[in-house]
This record gives sequence, C-alpha cells and structure tokens, in this order.
Amino acid sequence: MVKKVGFIMMALLLVVLSACSSSGSSDSSKKKTIVMGTSADYPPFENVDTKNGNKIVGFDLDLAKYVADKLGYKLEVQNQDFNGLIAALNSKKVDFVMAGMVDTPKRRQQVDFSKTYYQSYQVVLTRAGTNIKTMNDLKGKKVGVQLGTTQETLAKKVNKTIPMKIQSWDKLNEMVEAMRTKKLDAIITVDTVAYGYTSKDKNLEQFKAVVDGKTQYDPISAAFPKDSKLTAKFNKVFKEMEKNGKKDELVKKWIVNQ
Repeated sequence: MVKKVGFIMMALLLVVLSACSSSGSSDSSKKKTIVMGTSADYPPFENVDTKNGNKIVGFDLDLAKYVADKLGYKLEVQNQDFNGLIAALNSKKVDFVMAGMVDTPKRRQQVDFSKTYYQSYQVVLTRAGTNIKTMNDLKGKKVGVQLGTTQETLAKKVNKTIPMKIQSWDKLNEMVEAMRTKKLDAIITVDTVAYGYTSKDKNLEQFKAVVDGKTQYDPISAAFPKDSKLTAKFNKVFKEMEKNGKKDELVKKWIVNQ
C-alpha cells in the first residue's frame, strides 16, 4: 500500500513539473507584439530599403527595436501615409508612432508624446543652381510640403507675408522626384531628411528656414494614445539610452555618418 501511494505521488509530481516546464518555455519564447506606426519615406528616420528586400530601415526603426526589446516586446511595423498616423493611434490600429513626428500643442490635444529623442530644424530643399537662397525667394514659387506636418504649418504661416503656391503631398520622396523634373521649385522639410537627399544627389541643396530671424526647430518625439502606460516606459528607456551611449551610437550610424 505504501509503495502504491508513493508511486502515485511520484507520478503526480512528474506531471506538475512537466506542466511547469512546458509553461515556462512557452512564456519565454512568445513575446507580446507591439505595433509601431510609421511613414517610411523620411530617411534617415525611416525609409524602404529597396536593395534589401524592401525592408523598412532607419534611425527610428533601430531606436524602436531597442526599446521594444528592453521592454520585452516583439516589434511589428505598420507603414502608411504620415497624415493618417494619429488617426491610426486613436483607432488602436497601432500602439505608438515613430515617424520623425514633432510634438506640437495641436497634436498634444489628441495624443501623448514622449520626451524629445532628437532635435531637428526646418530647411528648404531646392535644385542646385536656382536663385532660391532665402525664404523671401519662395515668393510665387511652387513649394511642396508633406501633408499633416509642421512644415505644412510653417508654409501656411509664411504664405501670409510671402505668397507661395503651396502643394501638400502624402509622400516626401514623390515630392523630391517632382522637384527634379521641375514640377516643384522647392520643398520645406527638416535638415536630416534633406541631407539624406543632398548627400547622394549633388543637383540638390538646402538652406535653413529662418523666419523672423529665428531657426525653426523640430523636437522629434514618439506619439502614444492618451494615457498610454507605454509613454513612461519609453521615456525610461530613452533616458537609459542617453546614459549608456546607445542613442549616440544610433545618431552616429544614421545621421552623422551620412
């Protein structure tokens, strides 16, 4: 009788240990997915690498991968037009947005933002050899801006004193092609993005968008749905990256080394 009871108890113990082992391995191998919304036409922050299987690459992508890994998430990327990213957040189609997005009072009414993870400034991108050298030279010119951006807001502000022919586009890369074929005279964008084009094409050049004597800065942040718990978590990792040198490493890789 004692042997029989001992055998039963040992069998039950093996079942329990087996279940625990199975559960542990399942939890460690399966990470919860977190979805990042972006608009992959904004190098060096994000763009489609056509030479590498059309993968989305860039500063924001590497930054997001690092944060997701630190927080224990598997990263999934959803690519779409920039103008629809906040709507995607609010409809819960994505968990956060990293797309070279600037924290503005108007956007803050709809979403929450992380701390600034990169500081850009606005510039005018033109064809080399034109007579467009200052903001005043944009008078009467066909000027492209990306729909829903701070550059579109700036263009509309400047247009009150320097009348331009503003065109709002979904994709920045399409604007650049239009400018190359003289369908646009200039594009208002940010310094790092413009340099991504001027460094590879000597027929393009840029200058600072100085308005009322001031450089127009663009503090870039990650966006989240209102009251998302992810905001504080991302801020914590961003701070860690500043201390451990990982952020500087990515800035060097994607921005400085261009």
